[in-house]
Parts: sequence; structure tokens; C-alpha cells
Amino acid sequence: MIRTFLTIVIFVLAGTVHAQVTAILGAFRDEVDLVRSQVQDKKEVYIQQIHFTEGMLKGRKVVVALSGVGKVNAAITSTLLLEHFHPSELIFTGIAGAVDPGLSPGDLVIGVEVGYHDYGALKPDSLERWSTRNPITNEQNPLYFPSDARLVQLAYTVSQTMKLERTGGNDSTAPRVVRGRIITGDEFISSQAATARLYKQLAASATEMEGAAVAQVCWQQKIPFVVIRSMSDRAGDNAHMDMDNFYHIAARNSASLVVGMAGMLAK
Repeated sequence: MIRTFLTIVIFVLAGTVHAQVTAILGAFRDEVDLVRSQVQDKKEVYIQQIHFTEGMLKGRKVVVALSGVGKVNAAITSTLLLEHFHPSELIFTGIAGAVDPGLSPGDLVIGVEVGYHDYGALKPDSLERWSTRNPITNEQNPLYFPSDARLVQLAYTVSQTMKLERTGGNDSTAPRVVRGRIITGDEFISSQAATARLYKQLAASATEMEGAAVAQVCWQQKIPFVVIRSMSDRAGDNAHMDMDNFYHIAARNSASLVVGMAGMLAK
């Protein structure tokens, strides 16, 4: 009788500690604030000076945080989030540069897989790309971290029910939503030649500066994840100008998709 009672107590406590919660991260404050503004019953938590917001989003329990720009910032925030909040899945939202020439500002890429474009051995005229390794087991990680298939499908399904914001007004073409490969590096790509090379060599859809670091943390800790990016520019010679023009529209499209996903996860 005592053993049965203790088993029940342990089970209940474990369920309380590891309640279903969705983690949502973004690199820029505007991207994160778009999501935070819709969170209800907020509880603000600061861990190592990083701001986490707990609450309910469309009926789903969530924790939302700003990762900051770059791979190291993203990895730090992801690690603290997983350790302290025990999410059942993680969604990364934000802007990116289009590598696929068929994509335009405002379009969305749901990352089926995410990998680094700047990790490896630098040769005289090329980069020999390497897989990262798990620092505990020393096992090689995948060259591209696969997103959770359920989250990828959920993101795509939700996107088909949304009215995404157009970059050129109501007369412009509606934003496209594609499933593709996202590549990550500590470089803001602003070169048509570099972008063409990345597309040819890596068959990438989009490039950004955080996704693969988040993916690696989740992969090694066995947490389902997906990276969703809205194109703010074409990563070409005018990338900075394009980003200034389309950043807010791209951020709103990405945030809207994530909010919609939270509503579906609540069901």
C-alpha cells in the first residue's frame, strides 16, 4: 500500500514538473515582442539576466525568450530554457535572407533541416564542411539537423489557413510558404555572389545566424524543434536596404504563424 502511494505521488509530481509547454525563441526583440504581446497570465522570469516570459498563448502553455543574434547567444538561451522549463518542443521564429532565387521578401521557409554553412576547415578556395560532435559522447552530429516532422507539418498546415501580409500591398503576390533547408552562420550575407554559391553548393532555401545552434542543442538533448523563417531580404548586394524595408512585415508573418501553431498545439 505504501509503495503504491509513493508511486502515485512520484508520478503526479513528475507530471507537474514536466507539464506540456512550448518554447518559442526569436533573435530580434521586435520578433519576440510580437509573440509576447499575445501571451496571457504572464510570469516574468530572469535567469542569468536573460528574460523569459511564461504564460498562455491561444490556450497553450508557453515560455518565450529573446535569444539575441548569433550562434553563441542562441545556444546559451536555448540551454537555459531547456534546463529550467523542460519544454515538450521548441519553435524558433524570425527573419532570414532568401538563398533560393525563387523566394522573395515576405515568403516563409519552414526548416525541414538546419545546418551550419561556416563550420569546418577553411581551404585556399573553399570550406570543407564538417559535422559537429556531441561533446559528451564524441559522436558525430548530423550535418543537417532534422526538424521534428510533426512540427513541420503543423507549421505548413497552419500556414495554409492564414492570410499573410504582402510586401507590396493588396495587389502584390501573396507570400509563398515552402519547406526547405535553412543554413546558419555568424555572418550576415550581403553578397549576390556568395548567395549564389551557397545555393549551388548547399541547396539552401534561406540563411540566418541562429537556427543550427538552437537545433544542435535540441538534437543533443532530444527535444523536438522546428525553425521558421520569414524572408526580409534576398541576401544579395542590397540586403541591408531590403531588410530595412521588409523587416517588420517579415517579422509579423513569422510571428503570426507561430501564434497559430500554439493554438493548434493547445487542441
